[in-house]
Amino acid sequence: MNIALGGDHRGFPHKERLLTALAAAGHGVIDCGPPSAESADYPEAALAVGEKVAAGEADAGILICGSGIGVSIAANKVAGVRASLCADSAAAVGTRHHNDSNVLCLSGDRTTPDEAVTIAEAYLAAEFEGGRHARRVDTITDYEKKHHQ
Repeated sequence: MNIALGGDHRGFPHKERLLTALAAAGHGVIDCGPPSAESADYPEAALAVGEKVAAGEADAGILICGSGIGVSIAANKVAGVRASLCADSAAAVGTRHHNDSNVLCLSGDRTTPDEAVTIAEAYLAAEFEGGRHARRVDTITDYEKKHHQ
């Protein structure tokens, strides 16, 4: 699986830990920044990750900023992205099962780099359940197509 990763300076340690862990697990990894722990604006990486996922260059994305909220808001502006802020593995699995989420967002302030890896592994292992959930995701996708051209 190809994974696009990004964040801001507060998510930098998590991004670096995820880069290593995901590559070691055999995933292709696309680093969308930042390149260092120097101050970085989260929208740049969030939009870059969203674009990679929406274009099919990445199968999924993972974003980390201080709260996780900013990257979630920014990534969800990209048509075709369903970014979900998750605080634990149960939420990460649930959003894949029920929302067909394609971008995981994490809080750098509320999770450790190792916890980020655990949550990401659970997220990437989970699959969309379809069924009644597909109808709901289709409603969102249809709205997006109608209003965001």
